[in-house]
Parts: sequence; C-alpha cells; structure tokens
Amino acid sequence: MNIVITGGAGFLGARLARELLKRGQLALAGATPKTIQTITLVDRAAPPADLAADRRIRQVVGDLNQLLEGDPAATPVVRAEDAIVFHLAAAVSGECEADFDLGMRSNLDATRALLQTCRALKTSPTVVFASSLAVFGNSPEHPLPAVIDDTTLPTPQNSYGIQKFIGEQLVADYARKGFIRGRNVRLMTVSVRPGRPNAAASSFLSGMIREPLAGVRVACPVPPETAVALSSPGRTIDGLIRAAQASDAEWGARTAINLPALKTTAGEMAAALERVAGKQVAALIDWTPDAAVAKIVTSWPAHINAVRARELGLLPDPDFETIIRNYVLENPSVATLAERT
Repeated sequence: MNIVITGGAGFLGARLARELLKRGQLALAGATPKTIQTITLVDRAAPPADLAADRRIRQVVGDLNQLLEGDPAATPVVRAEDAIVFHLAAAVSGECEADFDLGMRSNLDATRALLQTCRALKTSPTVVFASSLAVFGNSPEHPLPAVIDDTTLPTPQNSYGIQKFIGEQLVADYARKGFIRGRNVRLMTVSVRPGRPNAAASSFLSGMIREPLAGVRVACPVPPETAVALSSPGRTIDGLIRAAQASDAEWGARTAINLPALKTTAGEMAAALERVAGKQVAALIDWTPDAAVAKIVTSWPAHINAVRARELGLLPDPDFETIIRNYVLENPSVATLAERT
C-alpha cells in the first residue's frame, strides 16, 4: 500500500502520516488490510524530523502547482503504484479572502491539476479531499437552517468556501467518470492546534486556548456567545482515515459528508479552560472584537447533524474540556503551567 498526503508537512498532514505509520496497515475501500510501504509527503516545506527519519517516508518538496505542471522527469507527486491520495494542501480562509488569486491557484487550480494527474495514471486511485464546513454560509437571501445535515445546500459566503465547494464537485465528477474513487470530507474547525497562529479566520479558536496555556495573552475577536462547530485533531484524523477505509456501499453518494462536530461557544471554551487550568490562565483571554473575522466565522454553521458520518461509526468529541485535557497530555510543555494554576 502506497499513500500520498498533500500538505504532508503541515499539522494535520503530519499527524495523519504519524497515525498511518503507527497503524502500519490500511484497509482501502473495504478491502483486506495491506501493509503500508510508503507515504509520500508533498509540501512546500520538508516534513518534521521524526517523519523524515522513517524509511517509509518519501519526500516531495515544492509548490504543488509547479510540481504537477513541471518537468515529467522530475520526482512525481503521484505514481501509478500509489493507491490513495489524501489532498489536504490548501490556502486557508483568511488568506483566500485577502488574496483572491492565491486562493484560486492554491485551492482550485492545484486541486484540478492533482485530479488530472490521478486521471492520467489510469489506475483510479482513491482521493480523499479535505473540504470544509465553510461551504455553508449564512446570508439574507439564503439563511442557514437551524441544523445542517448532509443534504443541506452549500451557500458559501467567502472565497475559501467557494473554492472548497468547487473542489468537491470536481472530485465528484472525476469519480463519476471512473477516473478516481472520490471521497469528499467536510472538516470542522480543528481545535486545539499546536504551534503558531495561521491566517485562517478560525485560528483564534485554537489560539484562545493554546496561548493562555503557554502564559501568553491572546485576543478573542468574537463575543462569548458566538456558537461554533469544532473537532479535535484526533477525531479529524479518524474521519479522514475512515473515509479511505469505507467501501463504496458504506460511503454511498458521491456528495460530501460532514464530519461530526461538537457545538459550543467561545464563552464555553473559555470556561472549560478555566476548569482545566484555573482563573489566572483563562484571564489571559482579551475579548477584543474584530468585525472582519466575526463576519466570516458567524456565517458558518454551528449545529451539524452528521448522519452519514455516524453511520460510519464516527462521533463528535464529548465536550471541550476533554479536548483541552487531551491537548495538554499531547503537549507536555504546557502541562506544568496548567497544573500549577
């Protein structure tokens, strides 16, 4: 079994690679489990040292568009022997809104080029496309229903959401034509992400936990009552892998599935942080309104009824306090502060 992960040096890509290496096998589309021989990590940056040191890791470093459009003699992104591609590489929401051309190139052009590469192989590899709940957006003309399910009409209200929805449709059509086996998976906002803030509009939903746990003040740009749909890193990776493992009969329609989400609010997240780490840590959150960020985030749905995901055995996180405690366990450097307060 040979696997490709675009965006493989990023947080989710690297975590997905580690989980696959740990398992050692993958049952692709309901078939008998096979040993994972190689995982190709494609990214602008080299993978983390622990992954680079694993003999099963193959690196392809560079801009995805350039790699796919470049010299045929160059290192291929996807090979005929690669059975599955997890397409995670993308420009994030805030970047796409600030730079339209960047978003179109990174999220639309690169996706189509990758699909064309897979088509040219004539092996019908499985493509798991990481879409987003940002395909849903609230507007006066098309107000969101109280609960989003797998049949809710996507009405994205920003460039990132539009690009992701187009990507879903491309994957569905390439699958319809038999060029690939398509798996469209809508990811929820992932929290808590380790590392540094990124340009995503939702970045604060990790930062308002991560930074205070590190003793750093942080601004929350939305009011405490702002409702959001979240998923922990672990549950997100579970969803991506299950999409690859599902048989065609289990998966069903070519349309995207919504991964399960925990419905919470910014205020409830801060309260959970206080229960885990104490008042002094939670007091490092400054409630500082940012209209531009709030406009994007509040246009996204907060209540997801993920029926198809549940039928695949996927469930949301039980509560946000559990997510924080798991983050502390996975990042020992913040544990001392959390335990001291």
